[in-house]
Amino acid sequence: MLVTEEVNLKDKLKEVFGHNQFRGTQEAIINNIIKGNNTFVIMPTGAGKSLCYQLPAIVLPGTAIVISPLIALMKNQVDQLNAFGINAQFLNSTLTKSEITKVKKETISGQVKLLYVAPESLTKEETIDFLQKANISFVAIDEAHCISEWGHDFRPEYRKIRGIIDNIGNLPIIALTATATPKVQLDIQKNLQMDDASVFKTSFNRTNLYYEVRPKHNTKKQLIQYVKKHKGKSGIIYCLSRKKVEEIAELLRVNDVKALPYHAGLDSHIRMANQDAFLNEDADVIVATIAFGMGIDKPDVRFVVHYDTPKSIEGYYQETGRGGRDGMEGNCLMFYSYDDIVKLEKFSKDKPVTERDNSKLLLQEMAAYADSAVCRRKQLLHYFGETYEKDCGFCDNCLHPKEKFEAEEEVKLALETVVQTEQRFGMDHLVAVLTGMKNQYVESYGHDKLEVFGQGDDHDAQFWNSVIRQILLSEFIEKDIENFGVLKITQKGLDYIQNSYPIQLAKDHNFEEEVQKEEEKEESQASTGHDAVLFDLLKGLRKKLAKEKDLPPYVLFQDPSLKEMATTYPTTKDDLAHIGGVGMGKVQKFGKPFLDLIAKYVEDNDIVTANDVVVKSAVNKSKIKIYIIQQIDKKMDLEEIAAAKDITMGELIEEIEHICYSGTKLNLDYYIDGLLDDERQEEITDYFLHASTDNIAVALQELGTDDYTEEDLRLMRIKFLSEYAN
Repeated sequence: MLVTEEVNLKDKLKEVFGHNQFRGTQEAIINNIIKGNNTFVIMPTGAGKSLCYQLPAIVLPGTAIVISPLIALMKNQVDQLNAFGINAQFLNSTLTKSEITKVKKETISGQVKLLYVAPESLTKEETIDFLQKANISFVAIDEAHCISEWGHDFRPEYRKIRGIIDNIGNLPIIALTATATPKVQLDIQKNLQMDDASVFKTSFNRTNLYYEVRPKHNTKKQLIQYVKKHKGKSGIIYCLSRKKVEEIAELLRVNDVKALPYHAGLDSHIRMANQDAFLNEDADVIVATIAFGMGIDKPDVRFVVHYDTPKSIEGYYQETGRGGRDGMEGNCLMFYSYDDIVKLEKFSKDKPVTERDNSKLLLQEMAAYADSAVCRRKQLLHYFGETYEKDCGFCDNCLHPKEKFEAEEEVKLALETVVQTEQRFGMDHLVAVLTGMKNQYVESYGHDKLEVFGQGDDHDAQFWNSVIRQILLSEFIEKDIENFGVLKITQKGLDYIQNSYPIQLAKDHNFEEEVQKEEEKEESQASTGHDAVLFDLLKGLRKKLAKEKDLPPYVLFQDPSLKEMATTYPTTKDDLAHIGGVGMGKVQKFGKPFLDLIAKYVEDNDIVTANDVVVKSAVNKSKIKIYIIQQIDKKMDLEEIAAAKDITMGELIEEIEHICYSGTKLNLDYYIDGLLDDERQEEITDYFLHASTDNIAVALQELGTDDYTEEDLRLMRIKFLSEYAN
């Protein structure tokens, strides 16, 4: 199995992959695998893990098995290797029987250098039988954190891998992961029986990534502004559900962003086509579910947005790690709401108790990360067992620091609580003791009798959570690797109890308060209303044009439409068509002079336009509206249309008015001719042509209730506007 000495790894690296140098510990890892040793690699996303098993697979005789949970990643890597002239194949549920037979035949004959296999396929008896016949060089287990139930993406099939490998033969193993806490690392090694493995651990610090958390408020508007700020750049947006993925992809599309959805519910051909479009830059943005890992290896992803809160810090770190893999710009924005945490907790309610408890702890860590005002990088690296001394200066918390407070007594009290509860409990229990909360656990352990019990009741649970998290970051306490969630005191913490000194802690974010302030600001802006100067200019223009066309001003645009124009400053036909009561029909007929006026006003006054502040929603002609238009085109009696849709005549006319006001031309002559003779129709048309308003109550008063009904006038107003306005 061992490779001959003559092979020069750097020459092979240059020849196959075109690189002149190895990165970090890649060369040492590759040499270790070539020697036939078990290898455990913990390396952040984008640091070059794949090469660590791809190059030895090419150099060694036989076929390397790569176990990967992500169909997308398999396809992506196989495509890349094939492009380099390497015969790599995959075995998963997307292949037909004849394709599977071909892959197996090529593997047994020794043509395939890397065979990617899904863990589910690996458990099948026929797969094991086939692999026993092949010459296997080693087994690479990608995304090895899936083995651990303490991790963020636990997959029970992964815990069977060791037994399956033993069935195939005595093979070297390389396990790789980008996201493993010390607890998860221990669990992986134990499960794979790799205690003797050489461990290669690289820093988790991705210095080029900028981390930012914003509260969920006007999120769609914020998202459009953010994506447009990065116009033409590649980005990934993660959402909680498939439905949300489709909605956000559509929202981006109608706002002129080349975006595509990507989730497990899509037809596999569409999913692959969307992935390829993103990789080939036919789409700028891909919108994906958090649950369905993308596994896309694209070096120039410039922004990663979490529209919804992720399920764990590991998941968040891995997903943000898809940004800036080429070492250049990578912006990571998360929209956070505690409601997301509550929703995710509900998803776990039917899981076994241990899994549910683990998932709750992971969510608590996620919420803590979002709320905390401490350097984001420091928090992330600490989570993965790495110390980062200074603040990074390159995250939202460093660039916009929160207020600090003196906390010597509070830190001391929290540390004494850890000691007095015998270092056997987690955050929730410690906070309950500090705040004097009597629950069954506190009482059953007799902790309500401790000297520290209730000594911190002048602060709430949120405050003490923040203190404990910050002293954990400062290494006064540490997580117990053996017991998930348990906190222990360090020597530094014991020394602090004996000789305390002044210390400052940061106040957490209060996102609810931030949102409330934002809402108050918006209300205050709304109460001042529209831009009065522009509104007057628009009214003047309307009056002038109406006079030229010999029409009442309201026929062009009504006051509410002008007010909205004076609030959102539309400068394109599309923007103007989205104004209430306008629609594309009116835009084509009357829009140009109004757009010219607004564009000049915006330029002269340096105003932020609708492109920045207005989120266009997908055109949503409800089914009933489409039905009404179709039936009117067929000259169907209005009473019959109302009966078919089980609505009153009044409700039907209201729907028709909405259709008409949005600029659609309707021909109701066939119905109106049966109600009113030509003379009466002419009288009403003449009235609307010279009236200052199209208000029906005013019209009834002028024309007389003895001669006309409200319904007559509403139908004639629709006819009038269709002829003159649309």
